Amino acid sequence: MGLLGIAFLLPFLWMLSTSFKLEKDVFNFPIQWLPQQWNLIENYKQVWSGDFARYYGNSIYITLTTTIINVLICALAAYGFSKLRFPGRDAMFVVVLALYMVPPQASLVPQFLLFNWLNLIDTHIGLILINSFSIIGAFMLKQFFMGVNNEYLESARMDGAGHFRSFLQIAFPLIRPAVATYAILRFIWTWNDYQYPLIFLKSKELFTIQLGIRLFGDQYGDVYSLMMAGAVSAILPLLIIFALGQKQVIEGIALGGVKG
Repeated sequence: MGLLGIAFLLPFLWMLSTSFKLEKDVFNFPIQWLPQQWNLIENYKQVWSGDFARYYGNSIYITLTTTIINVLICALAAYGFSKLRFPGRDAMFVVVLALYMVPPQASLVPQFLLFNWLNLIDTHIGLILINSFSIIGAFMLKQFFMGVNNEYLESARMDGAGHFRSFLQIAFPLIRPAVATYAILRFIWTWNDYQYPLIFLKSKELFTIQLGIRLFGDQYGDVYSLMMAGAVSAILPLLIIFALGQKQVIEGIALGGVKG
């Protein structure tokens, strides 16, 4: 297991090591994990001297906004499919699940035509809207909502609370561990997304960090030392979110276990 763990860490270590090197030393063999000539400051200075900070800010804005909207919409959909009774509810949920079987690439062209018709191509709003709902998120949260005792919600309704208030003040807080887990996953998926920004964004000033890293090249090829410095910079928010979120998820699950 230890060797397997080291094997998984090797690509990250190579990325980190490459970000410290001169470009001419990147592909030396055998691999020099510690550079003979350090170029750390120059690499990172060059990466951050251009529009990289703008791409970084774009990614933070898009990822945070998408995560908040996506989690809220998925939670509302999951609550509706699990706690509200209306004709055709189960059949509708089966249809929604069936759509998950369709590869995302198969719907790219219709999505592009629709967003182009709505004048949302090459806008951050379009990129946020296209990721504002997730079938897997609704399915995941629905399973947790089904575990919420209906007596809590019925008691709230007897006290005059409507469906939205019951959702917001009773059901939603009770599934906090699941919400935190899904929010972390949604953040990571959106931050790392390369496909949708590549297709839906054209202006360089709107690029996300994933597209910005790809710009570290010239007519002679990619500059891997700069790309790796950009990649190391790009994963810092993920490490911070994962560290903070992991603690919250573990605490939430522990509390949920005690209550259950």
